[in-house]
Amino acid sequence: MQVFEQWESEIRAYCRAAPTVFHSASNARQTDEQGRSYIDFYAGAGVLNFGHNDPKMKDAIIDYIQNDGVAHSLDMYTSAKRAFITKFVDTVLKPRDMDYRLQFVGPTGTNAVEAALKLARRVTGRSEVVSFHHAFHGMTLGALAATTNAHFRNAAGVSLDNVAHQAFGCETPCPNCQLGCGMASLERMRDLYDDPSSGYEKPAAFLVETIQAEGGVRVASEEWLKGIQDLAHDLGALFIVDDIQAGCGRTGSYFSFDEMGLDPDIITLAKGIGGFGTPMAMNLNKPEHDKHWAPGEHTGTFRGQDLSFIAGTVALGYFDDPAFMEETRRKGEVIRKHLETIAEKYPRFAVRGRGMMQAIDFIDGDLSKRIARECFDRGLLAAVCGSRGQVIKLIPPLTIPDDDLAEGLDLFEQAVDAQVEG
Repeated sequence: MQVFEQWESEIRAYCRAAPTVFHSASNARQTDEQGRSYIDFYAGAGVLNFGHNDPKMKDAIIDYIQNDGVAHSLDMYTSAKRAFITKFVDTVLKPRDMDYRLQFVGPTGTNAVEAALKLARRVTGRSEVVSFHHAFHGMTLGALAATTNAHFRNAAGVSLDNVAHQAFGCETPCPNCQLGCGMASLERMRDLYDDPSSGYEKPAAFLVETIQAEGGVRVASEEWLKGIQDLAHDLGALFIVDDIQAGCGRTGSYFSFDEMGLDPDIITLAKGIGGFGTPMAMNLNKPEHDKHWAPGEHTGTFRGQDLSFIAGTVALGYFDDPAFMEETRRKGEVIRKHLETIAEKYPRFAVRGRGMMQAIDFIDGDLSKRIARECFDRGLLAAVCGSRGQVIKLIPPLTIPDDDLAEGLDLFEQAVDAQVEG
């Protein structure tokens, strides 16, 4: 690892928690240069919903390259893009009777959020956006303004303005939370924006994650989400759902908010949508809002990533069979029950999550980081999240074999026991 330590920036982070050089990967396992295999319960921070080197995606990409398919196209028309759009519309939008325009943005989730914020401000003519405590929306300045973690915000070096942060509506209280979560926060917000002497101006948008993944896997209640949507529309603001990490099947349905009766004005997608791990981000804009864009107003060199279109089209094929999401929900329940068994031994810890995004809040950030390192030493990749790094989030590939899932959960429990009891 000397080359990395000598030449790579000090900014590197994940490699410090997993100090080895990985050489190959398949589905839910990575192998390092020494030949040691690790079960991957982090999956590229949610990018690898379909595992490492999915065979069908790999074959499709190789075939596309060997036939001189267009690899980069800005936002020009290509056969690969047409195939992806057609498959997405047929698989995701039409069965839900959804009408959106697909906006391909720069290759990362933060760019999707930037584009969504621009469009909301353009549509409404307002500047303020409402985001929520513990939110994570990206690292570029507009998205970072909507992000609340001080560690990330302090690196900006400039003021992060035009965002008001309000309390999040957790379905279950978080340990030691003093920020007024729950339905009471919704009523307070309504009072603030209804009262002409509160000092709060009507916002352009409410930007919300249904599950605050990086914020500690804090799950919003369905009632609260509906209330936020109603409040946004009552105020003439847009309702934006950031489904970048919780979407694309992670929770057991394609969107994390399926069957909740929500109808977002904009949905931001990235991470798992490209399927193979190649970069891709896309916004779904209601047509009446999308018409406010002028051609080229939000551009980006890599918004025509055709290899991601190829892999993403194959990824959408997984959703043709209802059994895929049934299996995701089943595996999510397996994870949940195992974590609850751990929490029964240590009642001060709290289990949270939905589908195959599950977590334990260890309350103590130092403890959770020691547990994550113990996991690595035992051959399991897991990462911390939450405002103080006190939560360990388990997000293995949706395609993980049952044997690997069971082994990984056993390793996780061993790591917890070793650090808590030791």
